[in-house]
Amino acid sequence: MQQRRIGLRSVGAIGLGEMPMSLEGRPDEARSIETIHAALDAGMTLVDTADAYSVGGDDTGHGERLVAKALASWGGDRDSVLVATKGGHLRPGDGTWTVNSDPAYLRSAAEASLRRLGVEAIELYQYHRPDPKVPYEVAIGVFKELLDAGKVRMVGISNANIAQIDLARSILGEGNLVSVQNQFSPFFRSSEAELRYCGELGIAFLPWSPFGGIGNAEALRREHPGFTTVASAHGVSVHQVVLAWMLAKGDHVIPIPGASRPSSALDSAAAADLKLSKDELELLDADPRADG
Repeated sequence: MQQRRIGLRSVGAIGLGEMPMSLEGRPDEARSIETIHAALDAGMTLVDTADAYSVGGDDTGHGERLVAKALASWGGDRDSVLVATKGGHLRPGDGTWTVNSDPAYLRSAAEASLRRLGVEAIELYQYHRPDPKVPYEVAIGVFKELLDAGKVRMVGISNANIAQIDLARSILGEGNLVSVQNQFSPFFRSSEAELRYCGELGIAFLPWSPFGGIGNAEALRREHPGFTTVASAHGVSVHQVVLAWMLAKGDHVIPIPGASRPSSALDSAAAADLKLSKDELELLDADPRADG
């Protein structure tokens, strides 16, 4: 698979979003591990998870434990894999999501993630979502502490706007903000400005939910006919066209589609080899319904 950069690390141009393997309706552990192994074998060497990827309560950290177990049983080169996790988001166990950026909590969350992943340092630690109760600079200050202490090797932020990107860069120091993970899909294009800005700064942009949600293929075909037209012309899935469209937006873009079965991961991985023409990209950029 073609390679792209996150900080000083090289990873496959398509990453793996672990979240569907940890929330309600998730597959059994055996299939999840098979899915992660299939993704890694296909070159998807960025694996994105979070402590909040769980059904909540005692299940907190499910995604991190799953990734650690899958890597331990994988026969490939573990050093080629970049595991990214996040802190600051929670699932209390009732199906909802909450945030907590209290500095003491963020420090304890990082320590817990280190234990679950079984590593001395988290390779990429991301601030999951801003907390309106805690100033952004205070939360990012904790990530700077973790970086300086060697507990994390690289820092990213998620669900951030341009002002927050600039603030994080100023606090973390030159070159220490390596990634921004925002929602971006044919349905949700409001982060296009952040995507372009990251390209100007040399920061990796990681689109989450690139297909607009789990099981949304029919909505893609119905509401974004341009993607279906291009997919039919190439004889590939509409999902591959979505990912190829994103990759064409810049060498700093690394989509992280979710998967819960090996076939889905392999279909996403194949998008790295799909080349779209200028006319096709213009059609997709102009496709209806910019946000939803």
